[in-house]
Amino acid sequence: MAPTEVDTDEIVHEPSEAFAAATNVRAFEREYGIDGYEELIERTTGEVAGEPASGVDWFWDELVDYLGIDFYTDYDAIRDDTDGPQFTDWYPGGEINVAHNVLDRHAAGDARDDVACVWEGEPGDTREVTFGDLHTQSNRVANYLESVGVETGDTVGLYMPMVPEVMSILYGCFKVGAIAVPIFSGFGVDATATRIDDSECAVLFTADGFYRRGNEVTLKGAADEAIAEVGHVEDVVVYDRLGGSDPGSDVETPWTDDRDEWWADAVADRSDEYDTKALPSDQESMLLYSSGTTGTPKGIVHTHAGVQLQCAKEIHFGFDQQPDDVFWWVSDIGWMMGPWTLIGNHTFGGTVLMYEGAPDHPGPDRFWDMIDRHDVTQFGISPTAIRALRKHGEEPLSGHDLSSLRILGSTGEPWDPESWLWFYEHVGGGEAPIVNISGGTEICGCFLMPMPDQPLKPCTLGGPGLGMDIDIVDEAGESIADSHERGYLVARDSCPSMTKSLWSGDERYLAEYWSRFTEPPLWNHGDWAQQDEDGFWFLHGRADDTLNVAGRKVGPAEIEGVLIDHDTVNAAAAVGVDDETTGTAVVAYVVLEPGVDPSEELKAELRALVGEEHGKPFRPREILFVDAFPKTQSGKIIRRAIASVYAGEDPGDLSSMENPEALEALRDAS
Repeated sequence: MAPTEVDTDEIVHEPSEAFAAATNVRAFEREYGIDGYEELIERTTGEVAGEPASGVDWFWDELVDYLGIDFYTDYDAIRDDTDGPQFTDWYPGGEINVAHNVLDRHAAGDARDDVACVWEGEPGDTREVTFGDLHTQSNRVANYLESVGVETGDTVGLYMPMVPEVMSILYGCFKVGAIAVPIFSGFGVDATATRIDDSECAVLFTADGFYRRGNEVTLKGAADEAIAEVGHVEDVVVYDRLGGSDPGSDVETPWTDDRDEWWADAVADRSDEYDTKALPSDQESMLLYSSGTTGTPKGIVHTHAGVQLQCAKEIHFGFDQQPDDVFWWVSDIGWMMGPWTLIGNHTFGGTVLMYEGAPDHPGPDRFWDMIDRHDVTQFGISPTAIRALRKHGEEPLSGHDLSSLRILGSTGEPWDPESWLWFYEHVGGGEAPIVNISGGTEICGCFLMPMPDQPLKPCTLGGPGLGMDIDIVDEAGESIADSHERGYLVARDSCPSMTKSLWSGDERYLAEYWSRFTEPPLWNHGDWAQQDEDGFWFLHGRADDTLNVAGRKVGPAEIEGVLIDHDTVNAAAAVGVDDETTGTAVVAYVVLEPGVDPSEELKAELRALVGEEHGKPFRPREILFVDAFPKTQSGKIIRRAIASVYAGEDPGDLSSMENPEALEALRDAS
């Protein structure tokens, strides 16, 4: 069956003037006499009439007061870029603390009893945590950390399930000036050990386990094995999620007496008073690790001022945060979107929804049921998750009222048009805009982000984020955005949240991001981007994944989009392989729907579909059927590993792979 045609050149979302006029971004434009999106981007990234500074400087300076961000000590200048954009020092001389802005000031005022977090466990248990509750618990965490010798600049690991306590651990770290190191709770021993070893954290917070698809998943054993593998950790605090601290519990929790303490013993009885430290603007706040799709995971270094301003900006403008909103982004604290969600929303005293478990347990309507019951207003999710939920059809949506949704969000990878439209029409009711964003762990935010008052085409990312000097360039580093050709997504300037380096040192940092384009220096983000004739920006996958067949380039997501819309196909992965005739040929791996038998006839049909959509040169040379793809814990397909297996080469570091058994199965694909 051929895929349903979706015209990506057609504007499908046009916000009403009443909706657009009420957005936060329109209020900003009115405040500063800005006429529309194009002028807004020019004002925040270009030259500003009458201002000695660039639009980037003007915007990030103005934003502090506009969003009400508190500095303990005013900064001396907006930035010092003496050493170039690679090593820009933002807000030098200033003192700040994220914990004060997201927590202390709310708990000290009228917002103390407002709900900071609505939490739901997979079994259905729920909790509400107020800003007062969170403030008390974060102070106790801070006092515990100081009791075991943690000082400003020390690293603290968070190998935790999605329970409310992760917030108090994160904010407690901020309070004492410790560097929080979130580690995804789904990681196995090797991936966890890699991050503990690199960060050298002496304290680790973990849990006895969590619930996933109705099962108890133990966590402490993996933590112990990782610690044994690399050392460093001297104190472990264990949160009781499964009842492991109960002497009569069936949950077996391995224990080291002189190192481990239950949360109730280590934290719960500490003083609930703590004076949050005033820290330099460039003091490290978090060490976030990339997903490792391009090799050894990179330790991304973030500062207090940087993440505070970026996260708040994006939640306020891009997601139009309002006082009564309930914001839910499906993420783990171990991924950038977890801290981003908390910091951005809590800056304004907003409520976040946190969920522990699987998207389809006990049934495929779990997310739709939760949106209905908790009156969620902003809902963010990855395209991969929507593609999986879309396969269940519209029936799981029936009976659930999703009218509370004002804005949808997505990130992580390119969309296929059919899934984007399904999300827009069936989840958003054809009214909620999809704020499709792209940036990354390296900036704890977005390079590209549509504003909620803009029209949208399927799959678009709108354009550059506010205060982000972004461009599309060719191999020589020349701008080609206005020519509508595909090129490299780059940043021509720094932003406050751009990583100050990598934890492993400046050499790898410069090589990863600043080595391709040096005159002038440009941040190379590694994505393949394009601006169309109407000014809409699109991504076409990673530049290093781009399929260059006989001199013509296409992103693997475009090939995959054709395949996955076929009724028999559940998922697809396209990679480029060496070919004597065309230089590169396409090979596609396909996961079929349950009950569908692989056949040569089906392979021929799928090859033909790709040829019809993208031209004969892009018809897969081979289509191979498999049961699953190797993926990172955040759901990204590790294409370099697939291509390496096909070529019989070493796939490199795979410490962040969720399912290493899938890699072995690829070798036997047919």
